[in-house]
Amino acid sequence: MMKKNNGIALLLWSASVAVVLLALLTYFQVGSQYLGKSYLDQDDFQIRMDDFYKRLGAIVLNPINIEAEKKRISVSKAEIEEHRHRYGTLSEQIENIEMQYEGRIVDAEAGKSEKLKETLEKERDAKIEDIRQNFEDDVHVEAKVRAEKEAELESYLRDYLNNLESRPPFPVAYELKDVETGEVFSAGDMNAPAAYQRDFMEENGYFKAEGFQLDEKGTVSYDNNRYGEQTEVVREYAVSPFRNEVSTSSATRAMDTQPQTKTPVRLFEGTVIVPKSALTKGDLGRDVQHFNRTKIGMYILWTLGVLALIAVGTFLRFKKEWVTKSRLIDRYNALKIDFRVGLLLFTILFLPILLEIFQSRYSWFFYRLGIGNIINLGIIIAFCILILATAAFQLVAIWEQLKVEGALERELTNSYTAKFLRAFQEMFVNWKIGTQMFLLLIGFFLAGIGFVCVMIAPYLLVVYIPLVLFAGLPFIYIYVRRAAYLNRIMIATEAMAEGRLQKEIEVEGKSPLAKHAANLNNVREGVRISMSEQAKSERLKTELITNVSHDLRTPLTSIITYTDLLKNEELSSEERMKYVDILDKKSQRLKTLIEDLFDVSKMASGNLELAKQRVDLTQLLQQALAEHAAEIEDSGLDFRTTLPEFPLIASVDGQRWWRVLDNLIVNAIKYTLPGTRVYISLRKVGSDAEFIVKNVTKYELGENVDELFERFKRADTSRHTEGSGLGLAIAQSIVDLHGGTMKIEVDGDLFKVTVTVPALPL
Repeated sequence: MMKKNNGIALLLWSASVAVVLLALLTYFQVGSQYLGKSYLDQDDFQIRMDDFYKRLGAIVLNPINIEAEKKRISVSKAEIEEHRHRYGTLSEQIENIEMQYEGRIVDAEAGKSEKLKETLEKERDAKIEDIRQNFEDDVHVEAKVRAEKEAELESYLRDYLNNLESRPPFPVAYELKDVETGEVFSAGDMNAPAAYQRDFMEENGYFKAEGFQLDEKGTVSYDNNRYGEQTEVVREYAVSPFRNEVSTSSATRAMDTQPQTKTPVRLFEGTVIVPKSALTKGDLGRDVQHFNRTKIGMYILWTLGVLALIAVGTFLRFKKEWVTKSRLIDRYNALKIDFRVGLLLFTILFLPILLEIFQSRYSWFFYRLGIGNIINLGIIIAFCILILATAAFQLVAIWEQLKVEGALERELTNSYTAKFLRAFQEMFVNWKIGTQMFLLLIGFFLAGIGFVCVMIAPYLLVVYIPLVLFAGLPFIYIYVRRAAYLNRIMIATEAMAEGRLQKEIEVEGKSPLAKHAANLNNVREGVRISMSEQAKSERLKTELITNVSHDLRTPLTSIITYTDLLKNEELSSEERMKYVDILDKKSQRLKTLIEDLFDVSKMASGNLELAKQRVDLTQLLQQALAEHAAEIEDSGLDFRTTLPEFPLIASVDGQRWWRVLDNLIVNAIKYTLPGTRVYISLRKVGSDAEFIVKNVTKYELGENVDELFERFKRADTSRHTEGSGLGLAIAQSIVDLHGGTMKIEVDGDLFKVTVTVPALPL
């Protein structure tokens, strides 16, 4: 309960600190806009008024006289020549016109439309005549250039005025008198209560209605290319009633220069007011309402910040017990110190971002009241509290732990950074491997940087592609080959760990990995020799005591029992012969068991020597099947054999390998479900000879296949059938001695044995 209260107290403290920080942030960022201020003090309102003054000067008080501006337009000799040769020489332009109309006139003739043909010919002749006049009469060209300039200037001025007039209206009242002419301009009710008032007079400055003016050079530029390219008419026309100039971009070419002229500036005195009623309706009213709501919200936040600061300084002071007695402290201290420091830095750096997001969302919150904004604001505040609580928890936890003597040194020693530095140092113990890996890492890093650079600047492909082809791909080739070789070594090492020591690891080249593979081969050989030498007679005695007790006791018990019965002199000759027959069978079974035990012991101890020679496995299997032909026929099983049509030669001990085949065939006869089939196949797979026996078992087998290789392990767990339980173990040992493999697979009642041994060429 105490730990739970500590967590709640820490969250309450974090919430209070969060409120203090949020209040301070908003105060320093926007406090000057809201503290003791109204909407009329805001830049937004001043921008509205400047826009109004601009509209008033340009549209009402000092509008431009477009006709007068047209009269000031002049046409230079250069412009005349440019217009005249715009589409080539006289002959080129005439030829171009004739080509344009030639096809259309031919089509009109083909359609027998004389009227259309006549019209097209008149249009063509008129254009040709106009072109001739262009090259003969400067006045003709000058008139055309002047008309173009007038149309372009008129279009520009019309668009500018339309732009001003399209802006939302602002309910302002004014009464202004021209200082020079005495002309009075007024609008609105000047007697209405004013929320804003500005007086223009000689003492504080007249209202300057400058209207339109040319640039500082008095230059008007025209681009007469009406076909294809965008036309820009005026290099720099400006409207600046209060030096707030708005200008267009420069034209493509300046075609003529005039003396500097300006639209005359008109000075006005008078008053401009914004009625109080304007602050309650329209766009202005909505903005005033938003400002007032935001101002109230700021006051509420600042008040909460003061109260939270008082709480943090009095009854809600921070206590380290909130952290040290937390149920999370042990889990946190278990983390590596560099991970904890990184998490702390992330927390501290993330907090200002959250505060800034809150500040922007808090102001916007009062403009767009809604459930969505409430949820967003709540999430941001919750994150601020959580981040603060996490930061405080981490600071106290790290500090308290580092106060313990020797803790800092111990933490640094066990940190991820220290482990990385040690690993980096150990990477160069074998300087070849270390250098190669380091170069590969640098290569991949540079390849990534190069890819990013190519995405930013595609022309770098000229450099990037050769580097990839002649440096990157060789690096990748080397890396893939080394990785594949390392995987092969790991697989071979795993096989060695599982006791399969038959195959050596292939040694490729003279690399450090090749040297490692050679060392593993030496270890493999040492382990193989050691395992062979450790199989001693003592282990055989232990296995006899542990595993053979039941199988030896059963025939011995029968022999003792029937021997005692034979001592009875009153037995008839028939009974005596019956008992003797039983004693013979039990003795033979005991003999077989003992012989199998000795064979297994010899194989396990490595004392069994093989007399290898070239043996035809196909012929050997045929002999083994023939040996058991009678038993197979009596069993009622259907043996299906698949043998190669050619001799399959292997270097084996014929007698011992026949024992393998005999054991597997006898095993199939004994333990196959009556009335089913037994499949036996022999074939060559790659460089190995593969012998397979498949049958459906008479008894249920367990899932652990490896148990079937154990000595005295039998499928007939009740031991009603004859056998020592050593057949598969003996077969496995013989196969291992020949450098082959023996694998058992069980799928339900399906039993499959696969034996492979290296084959020899014919």
